[in-house]
Amino acid sequence: MVKASLLAIALVAALAGCQRHGAPSADAAQAAAQEQAAQQAEAGFTQSVAQQNWLAAKAQADILFAQYPGSAAARRVHSQYDAVKAKADAAREQARLANLWSYDKAPVTGGTQLSASIYAKEDVDTDGTGAKPVRLIFRDHPAWGTSSYLVLQAGDFDCYGGCKVKVQVDDQPAQPMAASRPKTDEAIAMFIEDEKALWRKARGAKKTIAVTFPVKAGGTRTAVFETAGVDASQLPRWR
Repeated sequence: MVKASLLAIALVAALAGCQRHGAPSADAAQAAAQEQAAQQAEAGFTQSVAQQNWLAAKAQADILFAQYPGSAAARRVHSQYDAVKAKADAAREQARLANLWSYDKAPVTGGTQLSASIYAKEDVDTDGTGAKPVRLIFRDHPAWGTSSYLVLQAGDFDCYGGCKVKVQVDDQPAQPMAASRPKTDEAIAMFIEDEKALWRKARGAKKTIAVTFPVKAGGTRTAVFETAGVDASQLPRWR
């Protein structure tokens, strides 16, 4: 009976030794599976970087860090993360600026009217009734030619017969430009006469252009436009 008991103990010990030194444990298998999954996420990151898809690359890296923070793949990706994040932030900002613009093509007598327009970054109180949107429009009409103008939703410009507005590009000194308010009630609009020069300023701005204009309510108001995301190809005849 004693010999049988000793034999049973020996068999149990032998089996335990096989589990320790033979097939991998459940923990080791899980770790290997996680590392493989991490490598797949790293492959997605690497592919997005090669395609210069910085937003996708950052997203892949963020997933990798969140799900497999201790993996070798996460350590390899981490060395590139700051540069990729900076490019992703720049791409996101450029997309935001581009989406501020609206473009339109409309059939008119003699051809097609093209326009590009953008709203001011912040609404402006032009008549004391509260801040309201201000819009800047560049228009190319087959009969009327090219023009640029501001449009208000309330109040009015003090520019009948002509006036000067001030246009500032980014942090550069403001420059005067000629403007005029047409005698029409169809829209509260004021033309900025050198539309091509204004278009070049809008295209060349790194961030914004600011237009300061006189109003009938007294004094001047300033509308700031984030024009850096303009698609100049939408008005191909403008230079």
